[in-house]
Amino acid sequence: MQYFHNLSGEPEQEYWCDGLTEEIITALSKTPNTFVIARNSVFTYKGKPVKVQKVAEELGVRFVIEGSVRKTGNKVRISAQLIDAIKGVHLWAERYDRNLKDMFAIQDEITKQIISSLQLELTLGEQAGEYASQTSSLEAYLKLLQAREYHFRFTKEDNLKSRRLIEEVIKIDPDYGQAYVLLAATYMLENRLGVAKSPRQSLGKALELAKKAVTLDGANAHAMLGFLYSLTKQYDKAVVECQKAVEIDPNSSSAHGWLGHVLLKVNRIEESVHELELSLRLDPFAPTWILRGLGISYSFAERYEEAIVTLKRATQKAPNDLLSHISLLLAYSFSGQLENAQAEAAEVLRINPRFSVESYMKRSTWKEKGEIDRTIEAFRLAGLK
Repeated sequence: MQYFHNLSGEPEQEYWCDGLTEEIITALSKTPNTFVIARNSVFTYKGKPVKVQKVAEELGVRFVIEGSVRKTGNKVRISAQLIDAIKGVHLWAERYDRNLKDMFAIQDEITKQIISSLQLELTLGEQAGEYASQTSSLEAYLKLLQAREYHFRFTKEDNLKSRRLIEEVIKIDPDYGQAYVLLAATYMLENRLGVAKSPRQSLGKALELAKKAVTLDGANAHAMLGFLYSLTKQYDKAVVECQKAVEIDPNSSSAHGWLGHVLLKVNRIEESVHELELSLRLDPFAPTWILRGLGISYSFAERYEEAIVTLKRATQKAPNDLLSHISLLLAYSFSGQLENAQAEAAEVLRINPRFSVESYMKRSTWKEKGEIDRTIEAFRLAGLK
């Protein structure tokens, strides 16, 4: 992060530049997967003609934001750019022309857009812009990013942390569609992890929230609703909703990912592989549920080597993700690598010492009985009961 320079020629506007710089530093420090240099270090460069590469080297960072503020009358022009200091290239640059009716609202808006662009380049892929565009509240947006980070660790404890944050988001902005999608996902996940007090009630709540999200959101809401239909064995509805999501946004990684999961459940394996590979191409930083789905699809397509490589990526990304370890166990077992399958069985029991095949299979939503029988046998060969 570098200082925003005052180009207005008005000394009294220095406070505005200071405030904008500090606001962005504070907000960035709250975003997941982002290392941000503290305010005091950044402000040492104020008013100094320094090179970006030198700043990056001295602060030990790769990416630097630099910008300027020019105020004329009741209007302000703010320019910002993100620079990869190692490669010496600009990743993006934006200019914002606004009225000065409410400078704090302007700070929030511009900060949110800069964070969205950073996340777009660095971690969250195509979803970052969509998350940002649906709310005018910077606070709601930041909390949603934090909630998403917790949710995608796929543990009982982190899922609950995620839910609490999303509930706070909805209090801030009751019309934030992505918040309802993610809240539905937390109820879906507790069912999938086998930790719901009432699996039926959890799925019912997830469906209720997904239907609410459909009235506020686009592709992601339809995709989530479709996957939830598959969990309640309403397979035709599931495919229709997920296909609708892809039609709404053909470039949505999540939409293709959920469609791939649903096609897998109805044994349309090759189509599932295609959709999940496309999902990963659209978002190379995709969360583990996409990697997991692709790995399972490879397994059922008997592409075991690719399955194992993909599922190892998932477990490395989220070491306590029970579902990814289960999927890797099955890939090893299907391919006859029983020693490795037994090692993964130990990981499953580490995460959930009370895991049982019977309990897990009660939550199975495979359409084909043959796949259910094959999965049970794979668990048995790995030593799980």
